[in-house]
Amino acid sequence: MTSSATRPSLDELRAIDLFAELDDEQLARWAVVAEVREYAAGDAIYDQAHGTPNFLMLLEGDIQVLVVDRDRLMPVGTQNAPTWLGAIPVLTETPMAGRIQAETDVRLAAVPPEEFIDLALSQRSVHQRVMRAVRPVANRFASIEQNRERLTSLGTMSAGLAHELNNPASAARRAASDLGVALEVLASTVGAFVESGIEREQAEELVVLQRDALARAAERTALSALDTSDAEEDVLAALEDLGVPEPWNLNEPLAAAGLDAAWLGRVAEVAGPATPAAMAWIAASLNARGLAAQIVDSTDRMSRLVKAIKAYAFMDRGELVEADIHEGLETTLVVLGHKLKHTSIAVKREYDRSLPKLTVHGSELNQVWTNLLDNAIGALGEKGTITISTHRDGVCARIDIADDGPGIPAEIGERVYDPFFTTKDVGQGTGLGLDTARRIVQERHGGTLGFDSEPGNTVFHVWLPLERSR
Repeated sequence: MTSSATRPSLDELRAIDLFAELDDEQLARWAVVAEVREYAAGDAIYDQAHGTPNFLMLLEGDIQVLVVDRDRLMPVGTQNAPTWLGAIPVLTETPMAGRIQAETDVRLAAVPPEEFIDLALSQRSVHQRVMRAVRPVANRFASIEQNRERLTSLGTMSAGLAHELNNPASAARRAASDLGVALEVLASTVGAFVESGIEREQAEELVVLQRDALARAAERTALSALDTSDAEEDVLAALEDLGVPEPWNLNEPLAAAGLDAAWLGRVAEVAGPATPAAMAWIAASLNARGLAAQIVDSTDRMSRLVKAIKAYAFMDRGELVEADIHEGLETTLVVLGHKLKHTSIAVKREYDRSLPKLTVHGSELNQVWTNLLDNAIGALGEKGTITISTHRDGVCARIDIADDGPGIPAEIGERVYDPFFTTKDVGQGTGLGLDTARRIVQERHGGTLGFDSEPGNTVFHVWLPLERSR
């Protein structure tokens, strides 16, 4: 970039539509405060790390506007001279959420924020043109950022849910594989008994012992790790004394059922030469029951997750639904479960179950719970407590989401709802979560969103009218 320390001519400024209604005297006031700068193609004119930008008047060349998405730059438009840009972030005193770079060699005039605000407010025609341009530009950027935030949140939640689903799926797959081995042993047991010369009376006694082992396993309570290890060593030694081959494959299920050396000795007395087959048969029976229970538990966990995802998105229902707000809160907690899993964050519920169902935009309201809970988790970090409470407050249902984190500093408390305002690092937040939540609560549900905050206690309050339940 080069700065020529010159001012733009009145003819150059008059070519910009923003000044179409100004006379020479009014236009001269802009020329006095504008500094001409030149950029080569590819140069960065502005980056969001620079803070609030200058108001720019493009005199020659083309520039490209991009949104920074983590390490990527996403083009959102090209500006061709003569034109102007940068009014919105200057007026709102916020950094532009993106980057501006020269697409060709560029010559422009930069006006410092203070001077632009003073001139724009003092010249009615300029102010009106700026205001007319603000809404479509702001809406466009807001739409881009909201879509990006939704996609980012969706990607994060999808990754977490994929992990949550993968755990029970892997467990079910392993259990099914092991169950196949156990069934092969069970299927071959009759042949092994016949080959060993087992008589009918012996077979009946072995069946009684097998059923006894299954009954003991069903009534058995879990042991400590040390007691479990001792029990498995005792069973392993007993099996070795009985001459059972590869006893290390059998001792775990037999010990888990509470079977001791004396019980195993009774089996050996009845089975005689068929002792190895009898031990393998009983161990396989115990394994099969345990593995079947694991498969049921794993598939039940997957089913609950899928049900929660379906409820979160309100699939198979119309846009407006009659819903219990507690269901939405609980399914949101399931969806965000991956963020809580490896932390020491506790979640307390204080629900008033007498609240009626509300007619709401279900999937949109769940976005509110997602934003508020995600912010609470982020504020706490690795440990703390989130308290979710619901109760009737006059003609409204009131939902409070509290955390005992550091709180919201007073100096930024008034800005937390501002579009694009965020305290998170670049790439970690867009500043649209609370803005989106407030619009959903107020514009879509006729409710109110507010908060109170002090160190150790931040509470976001959501009021939803009860009359909508009718």
